[in-house]
Amino acid sequence: MIGKLKGLIDSYGEDYVILDVGGVGYQVHCAGRTLQALPSPGGAAVLSIETYVREDAIKLFGFRSDHEREWFRLLQTVQGVGAKVALAVLGTLPPTDLANAIALRDKAAVARTPGVGPKVAERIVSELKDKAPGFADVDPAVVQLSGAIDNNRAPRPVTDAISALVNLGYGQPPAAAAIAAASRSAGESAETAQLIRLGLKELSK
Repeated sequence: MIGKLKGLIDSYGEDYVILDVGGVGYQVHCAGRTLQALPSPGGAAVLSIETYVREDAIKLFGFRSDHEREWFRLLQTVQGVGAKVALAVLGTLPPTDLANAIALRDKAAVARTPGVGPKVAERIVSELKDKAPGFADVDPAVVQLSGAIDNNRAPRPVTDAISALVNLGYGQPPAAAAIAAASRSAGESAETAQLIRLGLKELSK
């Protein structure tokens, strides 16, 4: 099994790069975001590799880090997500953004991936929600609040305040983060209007 390749960029294809390693050209399939980050032909590059061995072919997938490769593996544990879809997701969302989106139950962010519809995005968020927080860089309180909202367990003033901010044009994740911060400072007994006011202050910082 090949786990890493270090060599010189030989040429590019539509969804792959030929990496020259000691005179041997390896065809490595990469997400568009990864290909854009690699140097011009002749430049040096290092890629973490996931090797797929099948009866009729050996296919290599390349990533800028082991962390990104781990997400490629994780995504494929979701029903209906194969290598092509996993690569497309990572081409749309860097690993940290993907972890944040899953932790915050932001299905819309995942669904921005070409070829990923609402149902697949829902499965990715649902099936990986327990694994994402460890990779995310968002406030654990926001993750907890997003989970409570998703499971209809959040207090009514909190959900109403988030809904009000969303109606004002703010995205669901930043609105949830602002209201989580507002709820912390105002306490559990805070009313919707107070949470909205504090939430807006958070968003204006």
